Amino acid sequence: MAYRRAPYGDYTMSSVGKPLAGRVALITGAGGPMGQAVAMRLAADGASLALMDISGNRLSAVREAIAKDHPDTSLHIVRSDARQQEEVSAALTEFKNELGAPDILVNVVGGIRGDTLIEPLVGMTEERFDATFELNLKPIFWMVNAVAPDMVRSGKGAIVNVSSVTYAGDGDQPEYAAAKAAVASLTRSLAAELAPEVRVNAVVPGLIQTSVMDNAPSEMVETYKARTLLKRLGRPEDIAGAVSFLVGPDADYLTGVLLPVSGGIVSIL
Repeated sequence: MAYRRAPYGDYTMSSVGKPLAGRVALITGAGGPMGQAVAMRLAADGASLALMDISGNRLSAVREAIAKDHPDTSLHIVRSDARQQEEVSAALTEFKNELGAPDILVNVVGGIRGDTLIEPLVGMTEERFDATFELNLKPIFWMVNAVAPDMVRSGKGAIVNVSSVTYAGDGDQPEYAAAKAAVASLTRSLAAELAPEVRVNAVVPGLIQTSVMDNAPSEMVETYKARTLLKRLGRPEDIAGAVSFLVGPDADYLTGVLLPVSGGIVSIL
């Protein structure tokens, strides 16, 4: 059997310091703390950036930060709701006109829909349950449908989704845990469907220190830290480093992987 070297795994002298030079990375949820960290890291890696977020103000802030730290980065932003097919399609057309077809997709957008971080399933409203699933799954559905055909045609591509350690089950956030379990399963299904041209993996974050955590019960945070081997919350940059690895040449032979970035959590139950 002949060995076919993956087209995105070719090390050259020009790619040593910029492993993603010549690549176009589309990042959803780019205006949030995790999305911004991913964007900054992939800019440092040499990628051109296509950034989506539902907030135009957050996108502008990210653009300014990248322009300051990585002024040579080719970058285009589009305010768009990744849950809506029409908006995704329009954004992709704009990105392709400005930067070319993305060959990296990072689906960061996600989260919990509701007034509180913790709510039991019994008594939960249908609106909260449905909205959480829509926020975590619809963007992946529409983004992959929009981007994957070009990746397959070109013979190269890398997709990273964001799941959560709660996918194994969480009594405090049952609807979020179920949605992130679906993200994990969908990641593996897409890895099988899109192989061998496109690699599909997921990062599986633990509790990450963002502004959302400012409203988290202190008991919840301390319990989580006590159950991790590293005894701290994660940082957005921890997730960005994992994404950089998964989309880069060092992960050429990885697909269908759920990569925990959780500080070595022992149990969430």
